[in-house]
Amino acid sequence: MSRGLLRLTAIAAATAALAACATTASAQVPPVVNAPAGSVRGTTDDAISAFKGIPFAAPPVGDMRWRPPAPAATWQGVRDATQFGAACMQPTPVIQTIYSADIGRTSEDCLTLNVWTPSITGKAPVMVWIHGGALVTGSSKETLYDGARLAREGVVVVTINYRLGVLGWLAHPDLSAESPVGISGNYGLMDQVAALEWVKRNIAAFGGDPDNVAIAGESAGGLSVLYLMSSPLAQGLFDRAIAQSAYMISTPELKQARYGAPAAEAAGSALARTLQAPSLRVLRGMDAQALTDRAAMSGFATFGVVDGVVLPRQIVDVFDRGEQAKVPVLAGFNSGEIRSLRMLAPPVPADAAAYERTIRERYGDLADAFLRLYPSADMEESILAASRDALYGWTSERMVRSQTQAGQPSFLYLFDHGYPATDAARLHAFHASELPYMFGTLDRTPPRWPAIPDTPGERQLSDALVRYWASFVRSGRPVADDAAAWSPYGEARSVLAIREAPSSETHLYPGMFELHEAAVQRRKVADQAWNWNAGLASPSLAEAQ
Repeated sequence: MSRGLLRLTAIAAATAALAACATTASAQVPPVVNAPAGSVRGTTDDAISAFKGIPFAAPPVGDMRWRPPAPAATWQGVRDATQFGAACMQPTPVIQTIYSADIGRTSEDCLTLNVWTPSITGKAPVMVWIHGGALVTGSSKETLYDGARLAREGVVVVTINYRLGVLGWLAHPDLSAESPVGISGNYGLMDQVAALEWVKRNIAAFGGDPDNVAIAGESAGGLSVLYLMSSPLAQGLFDRAIAQSAYMISTPELKQARYGAPAAEAAGSALARTLQAPSLRVLRGMDAQALTDRAAMSGFATFGVVDGVVLPRQIVDVFDRGEQAKVPVLAGFNSGEIRSLRMLAPPVPADAAAYERTIRERYGDLADAFLRLYPSADMEESILAASRDALYGWTSERMVRSQTQAGQPSFLYLFDHGYPATDAARLHAFHASELPYMFGTLDRTPPRWPAIPDTPGERQLSDALVRYWASFVRSGRPVADDAAAWSPYGEARSVLAIREAPSSETHLYPGMFELHEAAVQRRKVADQAWNWNAGLASPSLAEAQ
């Protein structure tokens, strides 16, 4: 090799080394966003930037306990946003389930959110994720909800905390008396609205489009989506909605007992007496963890409150009157919902005759339709299916029907996918089992979650769901290359059935929606609750007039 060629080779090698060093240094420079709320410094991994623990409201502590969220304090300089904030207060775990995960520190100072973004200079669609947990447990930082994979599809992902349990949903006459509008309860829902308002003001600085926002959630997060679609406070803050395993149940009303539930204020007063707390001052002075644990042990029921302001009326009535947010909806449920929630299912009777006799006593002229759908030949499976459909199946189909009637393209799915570990445990397509697939977090499930095999088929299914969800967030239509076309629900009553692979079908569980819709309407007339009291646990339904 000539001396000149050696020199050129050395120069080329040195240039390449310098370029590599520059690339490494660039990758290691923490991203900084200068948002209206303040400047934050995050992290970057594989071209996706993450900003964690950003406060969207002031800490609801001390005298601010059980008040609507207040604006977060501004800060000087650049705030570190590399660590998740504390989870909101929740009961001390007494048992471990497949959903149990280490959420780390909890605190009343918990109103924070996290952002994953593909670029801080873009204008990407935004998905705001609301975690599940019965409005009692959960956190925005659970590993299942890592937003990086969806961000790689060009979506800005925001996960939020909101007040839980008694600290987020207590109504009480004294709280209503100190409210300028005479209401109480729904503090967790108001937190969700405050997070959406923060997104509207700030997300452009993170590369998101404030005019292209989808709200999304599963289980209690799906219920929250229904609440937000029903609340005038949230109108205009989102453009699409995703409701996974949501439940359109009856909700306590603030001042009066209705639909089998006491007035929310009366329930709050009863709890205060149980806690031996004669005043708000005493309640606000109680240790947050002790208060949360004692309220849970006393059976305090955590729901939204129909107060005429935050929630103007029952969700069913909001949708029937066409007062819900007119946005496209993606909604669905899992075939094995109740397999991991067996406490929601009534016990199996001694024999088929007892099963059929009870159903005929409870359902009257609807009993034949019920027994066709849920026959006595396999009572356990029928009980699981009836409980599933009364809560999740009916709700999902009702949502897409309502939005279709409102002129919005809406999409229904059934998640019916299992794998060796779920099927061995009799948990096929259990409640929440779609989450690691649509988030692309197959390797980040909780410790007791049935292990998902690392196979091309599982990864391919996850990739398809990630693309469907990202496409819907982007455009209001779920499209995934190399996967089945997902048609709007429409007159054909189309559904995407997600088994080993997605497939397009029509008329999911014929007769299911009509049966449970008829039962709900009769319960409304009879002032009965509609929730998980289905099948053998149903009250007697009045005959049709």
